[in-house]
Amino acid sequence: MAARDVFTFLVGGQAGQGVKSAAGGASEILAGLGRETFQLDDYQSLIRGGHSFSVVSTAPGPVSSHYGRADLIIALDAPSYEEHRDQLAENGILVRNSDEVPDGEGIGAPITSLAEHYSRPLLRSGVSAVAILCCALGMDDEELSATIARIYPKDSKNNVALAKSVHEAVSGDVGGRFRLDGDGKRRTLIAGTQAMCLGAAAAGLDVYIAYPMTPSSPLLHFLSTHDDDLSVVTVHPESEIAVANMALGCAMAGARAMVGTSGGGYALMEEAFSLAGMSESPCLFFLGQRSGPATGVPTYTEQSDLRFAIHAGHGEFARAVASPGDVAESFRLAAELLDLAWRFQSPTVLLSDKHLAECTVTAEVDIDGAPWAEPIAHEGGDYARYAETKDGVSPLLFPPSDEMIKWTSYEHDEAGITTEEAGMVVRMHDKRQRKTEALAEAVRSLRTVNRFGDSGPVVLTYGSTTMSALEAVRAGGLDVRVIQPVYLEPFPSWELNELRGERVVVVEASAGGQFAKFMSEKAGVNVAAVIKRYDGRPFEPTELAREIETAIG
Repeated sequence: MAARDVFTFLVGGQAGQGVKSAAGGASEILAGLGRETFQLDDYQSLIRGGHSFSVVSTAPGPVSSHYGRADLIIALDAPSYEEHRDQLAENGILVRNSDEVPDGEGIGAPITSLAEHYSRPLLRSGVSAVAILCCALGMDDEELSATIARIYPKDSKNNVALAKSVHEAVSGDVGGRFRLDGDGKRRTLIAGTQAMCLGAAAAGLDVYIAYPMTPSSPLLHFLSTHDDDLSVVTVHPESEIAVANMALGCAMAGARAMVGTSGGGYALMEEAFSLAGMSESPCLFFLGQRSGPATGVPTYTEQSDLRFAIHAGHGEFARAVASPGDVAESFRLAAELLDLAWRFQSPTVLLSDKHLAECTVTAEVDIDGAPWAEPIAHEGGDYARYAETKDGVSPLLFPPSDEMIKWTSYEHDEAGITTEEAGMVVRMHDKRQRKTEALAEAVRSLRTVNRFGDSGPVVLTYGSTTMSALEAVRAGGLDVRVIQPVYLEPFPSWELNELRGERVVVVEASAGGQFAKFMSEKAGVNVAAVIKRYDGRPFEPTELAREIETAIG
């Protein structure tokens, strides 16, 4: 493997011990040094108990995945100690909660005993983890106090007091063991779901409607917290069926709407998805893939809904489906897909997965580059909701108006009046088909494929596996070309003609190799090997690098 200046911090404990908050604090500290960071949160579908852990990997340059070997491991409970002690990197440090694991490898610290001097001691365990990291980075008392107060502002006095006692307990063994360089320019941290929210808001989102379902729930939480800041109304109806139908109702009144869900919720939305096709209602759907089928493994990642996203709904109508390969692209595509939905009065799908949606990274987003979702407006005279046009896109008119505005699920004439007359059925089908072709033509002007590397065998990815593959290339020093289709429908075959017949390696997170089959069908590639992972966990870069090396021979 190629030498990489990567430092990895891992903290594990039970749900309710502040593990994720501790990792977030670690990310903030490392980003503050001017280093790139990548944070992975692994948790079970539990409020308390079980085992959860977070990993933060950081480097002076790009880092797009967590690493499995950690330089500093903090085990807040016994299960975390047993689960992660074998993941310690060479010359790494393991700190175990000696109240939970009295004897064992690494350095013992009485984390539970020290936290019990304060209220909510279980949750405060995470403060100890951040204090140990600060100690390992060589922070003095003043720096430690300022850092803890910034990361844990609520009851900061007691948090700082606890951090100082933990710092004192471990300083002899841990103090200053890791000196990390950075350019000193604080990096911006952003989660995948936050980028999606901000991208949609930048394009003019008016209302976000969702029923909570991992991994889409963070969008609802973020937008409801920042509803005034972003001028976005958030609504939590009683079911996914209500979510989708309410969103279409909002669109019919002129409000730009977005909904979010995962596979099971998307299944419930299919009838409304088809309604959007017939009624020509613009709506952006976020589909966050997770392990399935049914409830599956609800807090873990997978890429098994690819075909589902592309072929959802009955009948034939226009739609666009795109999948971001990193957090910055999540921002761009959310804005772009909302714009396409309104330009072509069609449903669009932002297809991602738990790994990308919930990772937190250092990234910059292009706010100024976001389009503004603006429909073609009716300019006067008699109004026909489904007026036939050259590109199949009819001008829109919204209430209040003296004109009749009729949106419908039934086949209709130009005014929206129900019809079963054969000739009109054909005309409306042709209208919708022209719109499908116009949408495909518009997509040609967008960034539909990402390419990384100039030489070597081709590795095909999509969505979050792109992040993993790029870090594997860096970790293994691989001479390969990573190619990532961004748009999956309409499929950008015009961008991939050079791959027709070429032997490629596919990396994806599905058991059946959906993406490999899809690329063989759509791009005509010769799939030499499919590297799959479907245990709910994302790829680890050093392991993936070895698998790619083996696959390309």
